[in-house]
Amino acid sequence: MIKQEGYSKYEMTRILGARALQIAMNAPLLIKIKEEDLGKINYDALKIAEIELNSGILPISIHKPFPMKKRELKIIRKVLKITDEEKEKLEIKEEEEIAKEGEIMELANPEDEMEDGESEESETE
Repeated sequence: MIKQEGYSKYEMTRILGARALQIAMNAPLLIKIKEEDLGKINYDALKIAEIELNSGILPISIHKPFPMKKRELKIIRKVLKITDEEKEKLEIKEEEEIAKEGEIMELANPEDEMEDGESEESETE
């Protein structure tokens, strides 16, 4: 039986599967198991991984990030000190600057892109 150390069944499955794969690929065992005990479990990589997990020797940990609380979000907004209205004003200003740069630059025509020799050849054909 697998010991529950605060892991969900999905986390336990992931840990066991990862370690069993390593064992199946001839990774060294982290715990000494007698040859006769290995014979009893038919050298099953999953059973060996389970024994290692139950012994607490696996160097695998799970990081569980917790969602932000509303209070933390308010603190972050205060730190940023930018309201939605200010963001909209900044976006409008950026769009106006982009539009001004676009007016300075003219759109390229395919004819402008051709070199002089190329345009003459296409006209004669």
